[in-house]
Amino acid sequence: MFSVFARSALNAVRRTVIPKHAYIPAVTTVKHMSKHSTETDEEFDARYEAYFNRKDIDGWEIRKAMNDLQGMDLVPEPKIVIAALKACRRLNDFALAVRFLEGIKEKCGSRVKEIYPYIINEVRPTLTELGINTPEELGYDRPEFYMPRDYET
Repeated sequence: MFSVFARSALNAVRRTVIPKHAYIPAVTTVKHMSKHSTETDEEFDARYEAYFNRKDIDGWEIRKAMNDLQGMDLVPEPKIVIAALKACRRLNDFALAVRFLEGIKEKCGSRVKEIYPYIINEVRPTLTELGINTPEELGYDRPEFYMPRDYET
């Protein structure tokens, strides 16, 4: 294929271009930028509220949005909770509405005595209008067959 002269010339080029013993530093550049735009709290709330207020939303989409909210490091604003509860009511999914309220209570973490009553107080008119009970009204906040132990009495 190659003549002897061509092979020796090719080897000479290889040796002069990149010698085996030479150290060639790798240069990498990293951009510490995000493609995503930053979203204000008001824009975030409006986006989720509009999502839950869609007339053609189905059960999977409601569950997806609720799961996304549960995965974030936040407690949703009452207006988002109201929109989600109304979406559950449009689909006649009472259980999902109650489970969403349970999830909100869990998201409150150590400040549950401060945040959760505020949320329930804000959404109470909607709960009454839609006929949705809170987990506490249904008795889900305590075990069903709880028996005090001998040493607890």
